[in-house]
Amino acid sequence: METIEHTRTLGRSAIEVSALGFGCWAIGGEWSTTDGQPLGWGKVDDEESVRAVRRALDLGVTFFDTADAYGTGHSERVLARALGKRRADVVLATKWGNVIDEERRLLVDSDDSPAYARRALTASLRRLDTDHIDLYQLHLSDAEPERAAELREICEEFVRQGLIRAYAWSTDDPARAAVFAEGPHCAAVQHRLNVVQDAPELLALCEESNLASINRSPLAMGLLTGRHTGGQSLAPGDIRTSPPAWLSGFSEGGGADTDWLRRVEALRDVLTSDGRTPAQGALAWIWARSSRTVPIPGFRSVAQAEENAGAIAKGPLTPRQLAEVERILGR
Repeated sequence: METIEHTRTLGRSAIEVSALGFGCWAIGGEWSTTDGQPLGWGKVDDEESVRAVRRALDLGVTFFDTADAYGTGHSERVLARALGKRRADVVLATKWGNVIDEERRLLVDSDDSPAYARRALTASLRRLDTDHIDLYQLHLSDAEPERAAELREICEEFVRQGLIRAYAWSTDDPARAAVFAEGPHCAAVQHRLNVVQDAPELLALCEESNLASINRSPLAMGLLTGRHTGGQSLAPGDIRTSPPAWLSGFSEGGGADTDWLRRVEALRDVLTSDGRTPAQGALAWIWARSSRTVPIPGFRSVAQAEENAGAIAKGPLTPRQLAEVERILGR
């Protein structure tokens, strides 16, 4: 079995994180667009979320990724409560760019102005009950590059003021990510990466620009956990029941796409090697893919936290297993 460094450095910063982060979208609970499109993962038990965060901490996870939009501030508040006096033990990442209505739990607009970036940061600091954000990320994946250059400069100002330590852009566009990469305190790109959806251009940019690759959708919105079958239905309020265009693998009503299920099933033997669960195997593939990767699977329970954190001890896939994945997927 390959070994894994239990910690990684976020790119050119000196910020050290656990090789596995936890994504806090799901623990934000229900929220939606103004026309009723669900944007959360359904109902959530805040007490279980708090227990899960604390369990993750006990298991060595020190990196937590959230956003002001998740549950329209609720995820940030729950995370702050869970961390309590252990704030100094973790690296906190959050995001900005979406305009939210906290009372009605609605996403109402987006705002890419530098002035809004400062207002959003102030609000996130308050909800997270902290005096600084370790990694501040632009949440608008398709913002114009010219505007992004302005936002990069406001982030540099935030660094000088001690409000953030580093920044990143959450985008799947290498050309856009490269704009932020020009900033001295840009430390990462957050982008989609999982065993079925590779991202060679973004990984190359991270290598060339000395950035960390923070990986959202490492379990393909749950499809790589092995728990989805063709006829499974999801609870109301779950974004996967009415998937937006960018959400691959699910059809209207929340059923898993049969082509996706076929590929996941074909990968089962290699991903469950060495006693791994399918989810642990999917994380192991990401670590084997690049030493810059930090996957951030979501969670809603202590059991999910324990399963995800358990992947660290099992390490990355071997080069031979990595090659077998490529062969199976015909890449």
